[in-house]
Amino acid sequence: MIGISGVIGYLVTPFLKDEVNDVVLRRMVNDLISSGVHGLAPLGSTGESAYLEDGEWESVARITVQECRGRVPVVVGASALTTRKAVRLAQKAKAIGADAVMVLPLSYWKLSEDEIFGHYSAISEAADIPIMVYNNPATSGVDMSPELMVKIIREIDQPFAIKESSGDIQRMHKIYGLSNGSVPFFNGCNPLAFEALCAGASGWCTAAPNLIAESNLLLWDCIQAGRFEDARNVFYQQLPLLRFILKGGLPATIKSGLLLRGVDAGSPRLPLLPLSRDGVDELQRLLVEYGAEEPPSVSP
Repeated sequence: MIGISGVIGYLVTPFLKDEVNDVVLRRMVNDLISSGVHGLAPLGSTGESAYLEDGEWESVARITVQECRGRVPVVVGASALTTRKAVRLAQKAKAIGADAVMVLPLSYWKLSEDEIFGHYSAISEAADIPIMVYNNPATSGVDMSPELMVKIIREIDQPFAIKESSGDIQRMHKIYGLSNGSVPFFNGCNPLAFEALCAGASGWCTAAPNLIAESNLLLWDCIQAGRFEDARNVFYQQLPLLRFILKGGLPATIKSGLLLRGVDAGSPRLPLLPLSRDGVDELQRLLVEYGAEEPPSVSP
């Protein structure tokens, strides 16, 4: 089983004149690693993977793994509408040197549980790379039950952990209960970070470290040290910003926040639109109000 835990930073895919900006991507990889994140996750929904050509997807995956140089684990998003393409992406991720893939089942036709199980089984058999089972009904059109996800982990070789992004904390409690705590699960919903980590989550997959990494990591450290009151204070100080990042759309808000910090990752790819002028002003206000350059102080 792959060993990965902690704060996993999502990468946006930077563009320059609608082409992947290799230079900025390398900078973002190094910035996130230097911030102290415990892993990287390129090519998820934050990375606009659904809007990339196959060659662009491979370029982002390859650059991320190469630039990371094994300093932290890299979990590459390998989600596709068809099993055939998802297998191909997972195989490429393995060949490139990714530590794991994150697979979100996508649906045009409504998928049965047998079809979802078969999707993960086929990827596992063909790609031979650890798989993070990813549930995000808001973006995928598929909502997997805790029972199904635990079954996938138990009965298929490569799946090793669950990323739960439905926004329902009870599902995380259910995953823990169904597996007696033996199945690692990760929180993928920013506003639930504190509750999820208290509920036993192995980590937090989030785009927020692009803007407030120190505070995200401080929350994790406080939880690990059993300093739950400090963790609560740290979390609620960053909650307005976490909510705004989610509400504004992750690619748009993170790219706007990066630009405010002097890193031009370009605009999201159409049909996605950049954050509005009012949105940028609100984001800047929140960053200034929060003091994004300095983590909140906690008791010793």
